[in-house]
Amino acid sequence: MVDKLTKKNNYLYQLTIIGVLFAVFGFVTWVNGILIPFLKKSCELTDQQAFYVTTAFFAAYFFLAIPSSWILSKLGTKKGMSVGLLIMASGCLVFVSAAGDRSYGIFLTGLFIVGMGLALLQTAANPYVSLLGPIESAAKRISIMGICNKLAGILANILLGSILLKNATKIQNKLDTETDLNVKSELLDELASRVETPYIVLAIFLVIIAVIIYKSSLQDIKEQASSDGSGETYLSKGKTNIFQFPHVILGAIAIFFYVGAEVMAGDLITIYGKNLGFSDDTSKFFAVFGLIGLLVGYVTNIILIPKYVKQENWLIISTILGIFLTIGSYFTTGSLAVGCLATLGFANAVMWPAIFPLGIRDIGQFSNIGSALLIMGIAGGALIPPFYGWLYKEGNVFGFDFKTAFVFVMLICYLYILWFGKRGHKVGFPKL
Repeated sequence: MVDKLTKKNNYLYQLTIIGVLFAVFGFVTWVNGILIPFLKKSCELTDQQAFYVTTAFFAAYFFLAIPSSWILSKLGTKKGMSVGLLIMASGCLVFVSAAGDRSYGIFLTGLFIVGMGLALLQTAANPYVSLLGPIESAAKRISIMGICNKLAGILANILLGSILLKNATKIQNKLDTETDLNVKSELLDELASRVETPYIVLAIFLVIIAVIIYKSSLQDIKEQASSDGSGETYLSKGKTNIFQFPHVILGAIAIFFYVGAEVMAGDLITIYGKNLGFSDDTSKFFAVFGLIGLLVGYVTNIILIPKYVKQENWLIISTILGIFLTIGSYFTTGSLAVGCLATLGFANAVMWPAIFPLGIRDIGQFSNIGSALLIMGIAGGALIPPFYGWLYKEGNVFGFDFKTAFVFVMLICYLYILWFGKRGHKVGFPKL
């Protein structure tokens, strides 16, 4: 009885620490939805240039995921997580320098550094929570982590939106009518300086969390991967490298399209709302609606998986819903169109929780490197939004408007995810 209680307490302790990390992920990642319109104003950017916020941030996952698996194998899970948090803190401090010079390039550098730290943390945390219990209920555990993530994301949007985009419409009107270049420059400098205090506070917070993680008794992922210490499973026995598991590669591609779709529906909802005619002061909180949709979706996942529905079946149902909502956003306008985008949050809620465990299922001792490959798929957030911006750029040969381009890109993403949920995750497994 005592052993059972100790085991349960240890499980809850580990889950709580990982939950805090997922909250950090959410706060830092979802603030991009505010940074895009903020930097567009303060650095005087076009829509497509502003979308490079997501490129700089998510590209780090592609370049740092594999090195992250090596770092984790050398340092271990706990020390690796602490290092990741310190890297993120240094990236936040770069924002202070960027604000002083109002330099878009330095802002993007700071975002890339923050993404580097997140790549290391995500490579450690996602397989950890997947392997903390039965793989069949992994989507349920990751959904709990998702709630921590999105609550922090909502907080980030409300706090940073209120600070960075305060009186945004009034400032934009002044900028549009001001003819004195010195006065205009002063307005832009004042706007850019708003980022300094929040990111200094965030850097201090990340350092504190890094120290807490370092002093914790969190176990390494290797200790979680197998019960007999060998790390082998029936599928991984005799395998020599990760590329012998096709479902991992296909899962990484599914993550690529999922993250692209989530960024399109979440981070770009503010720009989308602006293109529909909403003011800055109204559209700056649209990302919160999408986060609420995600939260409702996570709660639904926790209730349904695996008691009432398998995670792969719920993935298929949710993807079909995403397809219908995407088409609905095209045929509607105003608040209804924004509502379709926000509801995509609900459809997207099961995608990461289901794709990730399906992607690393039964790979045993290859869990770290397999996780790294899946994390590389997050680069979809770096490439898909700028591609969307390019599709409806004026003078483009395709002649798409912003709504047609949105539907085109989202349907590509969802159709692949639908195939992965139906067949892709089974590729390479023996037929029973």
